[in-house]
Amino acid sequence: MNILVVGGAGYLGGAVTDLLINSEHNIRVYDILLYEETYRKPLYFVRGDVRDIEKLKTHLDWADVIIWLAALVGDPACALNESLTRQINTYSVQSMRDNFNGRIIFMSTCSVYGAQDEVLDEGSPVNPLSLYAETKLSTEVILADMNALIFRLGTLFGISDRFSRIRFDLVVNTLVMRAVVHNKISIFGGQQYRPLLHVRDAALAVVNALQSTNTGIYNLHSESTTIIEIAHLVKKNFPDLQIEVAGLMFQDNRNYRVSSEKARTQLGFNPTLTIDTGIKELKKLLLEGRVKDSFLTRFSNYLYLKPLISEYRSPLGKVVKLNV
Repeated sequence: MNILVVGGAGYLGGAVTDLLINSEHNIRVYDILLYEETYRKPLYFVRGDVRDIEKLKTHLDWADVIIWLAALVGDPACALNESLTRQINTYSVQSMRDNFNGRIIFMSTCSVYGAQDEVLDEGSPVNPLSLYAETKLSTEVILADMNALIFRLGTLFGISDRFSRIRFDLVVNTLVMRAVVHNKISIFGGQQYRPLLHVRDAALAVVNALQSTNTGIYNLHSESTTIIEIAHLVKKNFPDLQIEVAGLMFQDNRNYRVSSEKARTQLGFNPTLTIDTGIKELKKLLLEGRVKDSFLTRFSNYLYLKPLISEYRSPLGKVVKLNV
């Protein structure tokens, strides 16, 4: 098969392409390198913007399957510029839909559920509380009548591959990083539930889906736990760690637990990498000094994008006409 991995140089894309690189498939990676300086994997690579449909269309015509990973990700990052977020997260998907008739594997998010007390499956009501969640929900609608498999991902964690940046703006990753650097972590509220999934388990689900003909929406997570429980899992690996709990609720009001039973029964989804696995691998990486400065803004979507978007010094400042 000819497989086009759009956004293949990113955090999840790194793990996906690691699994595909020695496969029998023909792989192309299309990515703007927003967070990266180089792309060094021995794969056919095209540096491109998903808003540039004329450039992208050449590769859509080549592809049998599209794995669509490209997006502005995270509530704070998306809130920086609503118009830009909609261009990248929604309008580009509409353009892709209008110019492609093959198989699509698309990443959505469990954030579409918002704040709810029940354990939620794919038929549960949605309640997007942010622009990020809203744009992902809108793209689910755009792809609803396509040959598309849509994964609502839990919050990712862990190390992806050797090349793509680590994200230290994800809850498990940032708590481990602060445990190493400060020996102290601060938790606001802490009773909020999050469905979590190791980035490499997410990648394996994506690649395994290439063998599936299923369509529709599937939750993907391995464990649902509270923020304070994550903090205590980190403390098991750092016995002297201080955990400071503030009574104030954090500005992020999401609180939800999900079921991934549909993916388990219909797709054979079987995540094996635990939260503790992710904590241990991040701890090892950081204690060995393999990350020079974990507070670089590059490791946070929001902190990295804020000056680039406001000052139009990034590729995202370029105006690209979308055929929508």
